[in-house]
Amino acid sequence: MEEHGIRVVRRTTGGGAVYHDLGNLNYSFITDAGNAEELAMERFTKPVVAALKGLGLNAEASGRNDILVEGRKVSGTAQRLLKGRILHHGTLLFDANPGMVAGALNADPAKFQSKGAKSVKSRIGNIREFLAEPMDMADFWKYLKTALAGGGLTADSLTEEELAAVEELKRTKYDTWGWNFGRSPRYDFTDKRRFDGGTLEPRIAVEKGLITELVFYGDFLSVSPLDELTEALKGCAFRREDAAAVLDRFPLTELFGGIHKEEILDTMFRAE
Repeated sequence: MEEHGIRVVRRTTGGGAVYHDLGNLNYSFITDAGNAEELAMERFTKPVVAALKGLGLNAEASGRNDILVEGRKVSGTAQRLLKGRILHHGTLLFDANPGMVAGALNADPAKFQSKGAKSVKSRIGNIREFLAEPMDMADFWKYLKTALAGGGLTADSLTEEELAAVEELKRTKYDTWGWNFGRSPRYDFTDKRRFDGGTLEPRIAVEKGLITELVFYGDFLSVSPLDELTEALKGCAFRREDAAAVLDRFPLTELFGGIHKEEILDTMFRAE
């Protein structure tokens, strides 16, 4: 993700991770919640499925919150209820980069064990692949708005003041490490690598974005115990720059022999 400049943003609706690029169209429904029956996902997936069928696609809702075409996932949805109003939003993979989707969402289960919500792996597809007639994203967006709103569509745009408020919310909340990682559920991470200076295997427990437990295993030539270092890393934010600042305070050659600082960080943070 770092290699391709992919940013991580946590959403208020929770659920599994999704990948966004310019080939992925996102939509939202915001309305009164109504009674309990109206809270079902089907209330919102049904019109989207109907719109896709209007393009001649074999679309269907599947499971709790997916939309499939020819058995392949083209949409995932999530929703949140607050003060009698409901936000339901979803993705529509129209022409997304499948390699980037798979790569960005690929977490090695042998290295990560999370207590949080599990993302269900599905075989994904792009809507554009299934269309009988060529259509670009602009035409698809235009069609979808008409199909979902019928004759009731009223175009509108945010004022300069509203846009400024959006930017301020982004800067003070959604861009911050505390929001995106500081409330993460507990998970465990491990990796094992071989360097010229020996084998290094960190085992790390992380909760709310902070390191809570940490042990280094390996056959590196250490002449000093690692206890002070591991204690100093506990409570540290689980991000590379924070761990690097802690490592800088210790004589790493005494602790890890011929394994260097960047190699330690690459193993802790799974740099390929």
